[in-house]
Order: sequence, then C-alpha cells, then structure tokens
Amino acid sequence: MKISGGIVTYNNADTIEACIASVLLHTKDCDFTLYVADNNSADGTADLIKEKFPQVRVLSLAENKGFGAGHNRILREVRSDYHVVINPDIQLKENTILTLASYLEADTDHTIGQITPRVLNTDDTEQFLPKYCPSIRYCYVSKLPGFHYLRDRYTRKAESFDEPTEIEFCTGCFFMARTAFLKKLGGFNKQFFLYCEDSDLSKRVMEQGKKIIFYPHCSVYHDWHRANTRSLRGILQFTKSLLVYFKRWGFHW
Repeated sequence: MKISGGIVTYNNADTIEACIASVLLHTKDCDFTLYVADNNSADGTADLIKEKFPQVRVLSLAENKGFGAGHNRILREVRSDYHVVINPDIQLKENTILTLASYLEADTDHTIGQITPRVLNTDDTEQFLPKYCPSIRYCYVSKLPGFHYLRDRYTRKAESFDEPTEIEFCTGCFFMARTAFLKKLGGFNKQFFLYCEDSDLSKRVMEQGKKIIFYPHCSVYHDWHRANTRSLRGILQFTKSLLVYFKRWGFHW
C-alpha cells in the first residue's frame, strides 16, 4: 500500500514540529509520503519544516486561500492508494495510519468513503466530535444554558462505539480515504475558506453511496482549544460557512 498524508499550515510553528515528528515516527512501517502545504505563513513555519524534516515535501503557497484549498493543492501532487488529512495540532502515539489503511484495504467492495479514528485530548479524555450533520440547534442552540444536552446528542456522546460504526459526519482534523475517490470528488469545496468544508465533504461522500466509518480501535491526539470559534471573527466566519453549507444541502433546524 502506498499511503500519503497532507497537512495544511498557517503560522503553526509552535505545533507543527511535534505533529510531523509523531507522524513520521509512527509511519516507519509504511510506504508513506508526507506533504505540507504552507499558506504563506509569516512565522517561519515552512522554513522550520524544511530544516527539521527534509524528507517532507513542502509546498509553499503564495497566499492563504484556506484549509480546503491547501489540501486540494496537496491532492494534486499525491500518487498513493490511501490519503490521510491531518491537522497541524494532531499527534500520533500509535500506528493509526497503517491501521486505518489496512481496514480500507480489507474493504474490497470499496463501500467506505471516509474513515476516522477516536480523537483524544492531550489528557487522554475523548473529544466527542460531531457524528451527525450540522444544524441550527446543534451548532447554536446547544451553546445556550439549559441546552447543552443537544451537543451530547450531536456527538452521540451517550452511545457506545466499541466497534466500527457508520456515522454522518467525518471530522476534518484527521481522516483517511482512498486517494482516487478523493480526487474523483475534487477534494474539498473551494467555496469554503474555513469551517464546514468537512461537513460538505461528508455529504458528498454519502451522496456517492459511500459509508463514513468511525473506527474506535485506534486514536490520535488533538490539541484543540476552539479559540477561533470563541472570537467574534471566528463566529462570523463559521456562520458564513454554515450558510454556504445550508444553501447547498438545505436548511436544518
């Protein structure tokens, strides 16, 4: 199996070294190539990667066109069987990439469109990420006092995921798919600069009759602070992206 990985960076010098080091450490048993698209960082991210990790293929982009555009630029370069999308704040502590690729390899009928592992906080607690598609009540009402139970419903927190399970939404922080299938889909939708591009991709995967699988037998660590979505600018950007999503897929209360 040939496996490729893609990371998009923008001023991630503080997290990218640990991320890349962990990915390379836990892919030594794979035919694996890592690509990084740097969205014109001003903090020396690209230079740091080139100096510390000469085996990584760095694509230095002239401007920041967003998360999805960066990953699409990587996708144009890769020649692999399976491709994994990785956030720059992800770290691996096990051979998660090979495990997921092996699971897809066993799916000889190609019924699976995307697969994502368990995502953990740095303190080993689970990050309960959405497993349903976004809606107004899940994204906004769930943040109001007395309505936090909607967030738990959104993430299916109360359910036991002891075996691979089909879900509706695949997080963009870490997932794997067949490279040919991602290319067939055209990668991420260029209408999204940031936020909801993973929701849109999940819908397009299911539109093709493919399954999205949550795979609980391996994990990644995600140093997630949600800082962007707690600022006014982040909230406005998320709302803008959600409106684009609703325009494409219909409004969901």
